[in-house]
Amino acid sequence: MSDVIVIGAGVVGAACAYYAAAAGLDVTVLDRGPVAGGTTGAGEGNVLVSDKEPGPELDLALLSNRLWRELAGHGGFEFEPKGGLVVAESGEVQRRLVELADKQGVEHTVVPDSALHDYEPHLADGLAGGVFYPQDAQVQPMLAAARLIRQGADSFGHGALRLRTGVTVTGFVRSGERVTGVRTDHGDILGGSVINAAGTWGGQIAAMAGVELPILPRRGFILVTEPLREPLIRHKVYTAAYVTNVASDSADLETSAVVEGTPAGTVLIGASRERVGFDTTTSIPVLRTLAAQATALFPVLRDRRVIRSYCGFRPYCPDHLPVIGQDPRVPGLLHACGHEGAGIGLAPATGHLLAQLLSGERTALDLDPFSPGRFA
Repeated sequence: MSDVIVIGAGVVGAACAYYAAAAGLDVTVLDRGPVAGGTTGAGEGNVLVSDKEPGPELDLALLSNRLWRELAGHGGFEFEPKGGLVVAESGEVQRRLVELADKQGVEHTVVPDSALHDYEPHLADGLAGGVFYPQDAQVQPMLAAARLIRQGADSFGHGALRLRTGVTVTGFVRSGERVTGVRTDHGDILGGSVINAAGTWGGQIAAMAGVELPILPRRGFILVTEPLREPLIRHKVYTAAYVTNVASDSADLETSAVVEGTPAGTVLIGASRERVGFDTTTSIPVLRTLAAQATALFPVLRDRRVIRSYCGFRPYCPDHLPVIGQDPRVPGLLHACGHEGAGIGLAPATGHLLAQLLSGERTALDLDPFSPGRFA
């Protein structure tokens, strides 16, 4: 019997398992597929503070940013603290970007139009300026999830963290009202507490316990270019429309230019958002739109080939806040899901806070804004 069962081996589940093991708890991680086989494996690896409105999510992002840097200091993560440049296409948009940066209160530099090429020499001409956020970073998400689980298994004592893939959760074991384990296609697995870290499928797991979490899939596509001989893009670069799209409630297609390089030499191009269920059909019009937006921002990419595209599903919550904490309706069931497109960036803080909660410690942040009970 484990102290904690984590449902989901994406980066959020991996972080929950890592920090719980670091707190001295015995942890079992379950996933019906491989590590990072869901949303994590289809992500860019954003570790951002620049796209967060002031409030609870920004506080969570700042804590997580610090924790990512601590984790990266141990080695084994493909972590790039390269900073993010948000660019404005008009003077009015630049004014709003600067206003947001001032309200956020995080480290930033206002970049006038005349200095944009100092940051990104290949940017298109005619942009009105931008804001540079040095805390923005990128991490390779699949490697990060695998590394967190491996480090948790290796660093905190034999048997502190166990991983079981190919195991599908079908329900919950209860003692009275309290959850005391999970039912799976491989039999019952008992535990002191269960963490629902199933990402986009977190609502389905919650429903097995008889509670509702309004988590919906929000599809996004990414284009990947051929490896380039020399780096053309120094930072994560995106237009101001990306911030608006992140905060949008619309189910319709929304796109904005997000462009960044990787250590392998490829360039990742996004971002699209639409609620179409779990439809994985490749949308050629969306891919064309993303390519057009990227080449408008970086004309140098027009002569580069795209070698593949892929899509994933962000776990969307209507109020754009993740669900983190003990479910007041079901003792023994905790949630760590609903992070939408920010799960990779927010994973360490999520795991750290739940480990504190499970250990009876005072949490580093107030969890009330993220409470699962807010949907009751």
